[in-house]
Amino acid sequence: MTIGELSNMKHAGPEPRTLTVVRQEVSLGAARDLEFGLELLARARAGDIGPTLRLYRPAPTVAFGQRDTRLPGFEAAAQACRENGFEPLVRRAGGRAAAYHQGTLVVDHIEPDADAIAGSKSRFGYFGELFADTLRSVGVQAAVGEIPGEYCPGEYSVHGSVPAGGPRVKLVGTAQRVVSGGWLFSSVIVVEDSVSIRRVLTDSYAALGLEWDPATAGAVNDLVPGADVAAVEDALLATYAAHASLETAAFSTLGA
Repeated sequence: MTIGELSNMKHAGPEPRTLTVVRQEVSLGAARDLEFGLELLARARAGDIGPTLRLYRPAPTVAFGQRDTRLPGFEAAAQACRENGFEPLVRRAGGRAAAYHQGTLVVDHIEPDADAIAGSKSRFGYFGELFADTLRSVGVQAAVGEIPGEYCPGEYSVHGSVPAGGPRVKLVGTAQRVVSGGWLFSSVIVVEDSVSIRRVLTDSYAALGLEWDPATAGAVNDLVPGADVAAVEDALLATYAAHASLETAAFSTLGA
């Protein structure tokens, strides 16, 4: 599926109109970064902001799903995160624990939408293909779909393959928050330093008693040596620019 075809999907991604790109240069702190995305969604729903793309490199964080908190090993898992230098948090969305840090790029796409619920399913496919196209443009053999044994498994995870039919690794995880009048689609692209991601997930999943395959946790620069967050961010914006008019604004305009 091409980006042009994606642009015609009703209720999916951004229509051909202006999308304001805001780069958050410094993390607000693990908890505040998560909260601020939800605040922007509330403001979009109220009509205070239009379609917005927020990009930032987060503090080391492990975001647990609600189901994780009900497991007997949750407190031990949270402690394992702290021992690895990651702050444990609980997100409102479902899924299992996912880890991210300064070697990742968080992409929050916020839209006011009177019919937000209608497009919730197709939105996952839309953004999965958008991120796969982005990674292909930097040299990754990227595809959309869950791979066996991945952490925080999802039907629309984006993975990359080692050339010549090598193993697949998860590179992008996505989540969505939909309310009446708007939606927030949040994605994490793991670009650098997969080692610390594997380490903290190995320890926290063991404490939770959850099985997974650590070999499925990777980063873009495992597959494309030398790739960094800045290069992936540039590629992402080039992909967006193919089907939306972009304008930039200072992060201060969001009043964090």
